[in-house]
Amino acid sequence: MSGTFHIRAATPADVPRVMALIRALAEYEKLSHLVVADETTLHEHLFGARPYVEVVMACEGEGPDDVAVGFALFFHNYSTFLGRPSLYLEDLFIEPAYRGRGYGKALMIHLAKLAVERGCGRFEWSVLDWNQPSIDFYRTLGAVGMDEWKLQRVTGEALLRLAAQAD
Repeated sequence: MSGTFHIRAATPADVPRVMALIRALAEYEKLSHLVVADETTLHEHLFGARPYVEVVMACEGEGPDDVAVGFALFFHNYSTFLGRPSLYLEDLFIEPAYRGRGYGKALMIHLAKLAVERGCGRFEWSVLDWNQPSIDFYRTLGAVGMDEWKLQRVTGEALLRLAAQAD
C-alpha cells in the first residue's frame, strides 16, 4: 500500500464515483445488464432522510484530491439467534489496476473493526461461486463458507405478485 492510502466514509460528492465503481463491479461479474441503480436513488439511500446503506471509500492521495480506487457498501441486519445486529457487506470492489496492494484487506479490516465497535455479532457477505480468487482471499481473513445455506430471492414480477397477496 502507498503511504497516502486511506479509508474514509463516502460523502454526497462521491456518489458519481461510487456509481461508476458499482458499474465496474457489475462488468467484472458479467452482470452489467442487471444494473438499474442510478445516482439519484443511490444518493437517497446513502444520505436521504432514512439511509439504508453506508459506503466507505479506499482512496489514494490526501484531502480533496484523493482518488477513490475502491469501495465497500454495507448495511446492518439482525441475528435473532445472537440477539445482536450484524454487519452485511453487499459489495466490495477494487479497481483492477490497484488489486494486490492490500486495499481490499484494509477495507475488510476497517469493516470488521466497525462491526466490533457497533456491537455486531457477525460480519457476513456473499461471494459468487466462480470467483475463486475472492473466495481464497476471504479464507485468508478467517472467513468460513456457509455452504449449507442457500440464498433465496424474490424480485421483480414475483415480488409484486407476492405482495399483492396481502390484498
